[in-house]
Amino acid sequence: MKNKIPDLKWVIKRRVSKNIDAAKEMFPTEISRVSRNFHRQIPGYSMSPLRALPNLAQIFGVGGLWVKDESARLKLNSFKVLGGSFALYRFIQDKLGLSDENMNYDYLASTEVKHKLGNITFASATDGNHGLGIAWATQKLGFACVIYVHSETSLRRIDAIRNYGARVEVIAGNYDDAVRQIAVDAEKYGWEIISDTSWEGYTRVPTWIMQGYTTMTSEIQEQMSGQGLIKPTHIFVQAGVGALAAAVIGYYHSLFGQDAPKCIVVEPENAACLFHSAQVDDGEAHSINGDLDTVMAGLACGEPSQIAWNVLKDTADAFVTVPDYIAARGMRMYATPLIGDPSIVSGESGAVTLGAFVSILKENKVDELRDFLGINENSQILFLNTEGNTDPVQFHRIIWEGSLPVPQEYWLET
Repeated sequence: MKNKIPDLKWVIKRRVSKNIDAAKEMFPTEISRVSRNFHRQIPGYSMSPLRALPNLAQIFGVGGLWVKDESARLKLNSFKVLGGSFALYRFIQDKLGLSDENMNYDYLASTEVKHKLGNITFASATDGNHGLGIAWATQKLGFACVIYVHSETSLRRIDAIRNYGARVEVIAGNYDDAVRQIAVDAEKYGWEIISDTSWEGYTRVPTWIMQGYTTMTSEIQEQMSGQGLIKPTHIFVQAGVGALAAAVIGYYHSLFGQDAPKCIVVEPENAACLFHSAQVDDGEAHSINGDLDTVMAGLACGEPSQIAWNVLKDTADAFVTVPDYIAARGMRMYATPLIGDPSIVSGESGAVTLGAFVSILKENKVDELRDFLGINENSQILFLNTEGNTDPVQFHRIIWEGSLPVPQEYWLET
């Protein structure tokens, strides 16, 4: 391998101890129980699998590689429905003034609830998966739904949302432009926004969405316990606005405190708002400009969620940015496993963390990050496959046609 400057970049957060107050406040230990109890009632619910890749782990000299495979979630190909559906649950609960003990999924879907709430239209902006989850959940509950997407959103993602009865509006610009426009139009038309990013004066719903994601982390802990493991030693988690990353990292710090796993946040190099915020390092969330051009559609966000950043700034151990070919490498590695390991269908946003892990372990001039993470033969590494084949055309270009190849100087020598 040539001694080239690596394409990935990083910010390391070295701390003697971590401030976990925000994590504990947003993700108290009982919230995952409430969230999971709700999701268990949804028809078709089952735990998504936690897949082991023992032979790949051996190749890279680690104790275990574990993949929470959200491509199997409620046949929706993504984890996002967990947050959107729980936020709808909390919204309706709040409107009706009911406790968790008096709420259940059947009641939410009842004509009595619709009669009490009236003709509500729920709305959100999306790059695809969040909007799909909201459209699915509102259709199940019998409410109208409007989803705003940006002009670069693929037709496959738009059609998938429309298939669940939502009205889709295409907004000029990028994801952040769609978020700004939905806020304006929702106020104008009286819609209720269910957004996974926060802004000034809008924090309750994004908090509910992040808390809904803890169903996934609760499942992971149960599944790892079944393998005789207390917790992962390292978590690689992808980020757009930061909601998922904050939920996963916040959950583990609320549960384990200073003994939480080392947590690495991974973003596309052209949409790295959290990485930029970590670079500025003044405690505030900072936006980035540009067209946010990346194949990782679900991570193409330039404005971080402030409430997510409030958790991540004190708990994430490293922020890493990567070019698109690293996500494509992860997709191909999942799809064409070593003999004995399972094949995993993963989209661009789902596979980027595996690709980043490989680059960190194998590339030259990444010694600082590699040494800080301390990955070794005892490490148990957790990845989240956040989406499956959500864009079949793009998926086949990468897997079948070899789009976004890894530069030869970074080919693996295994």
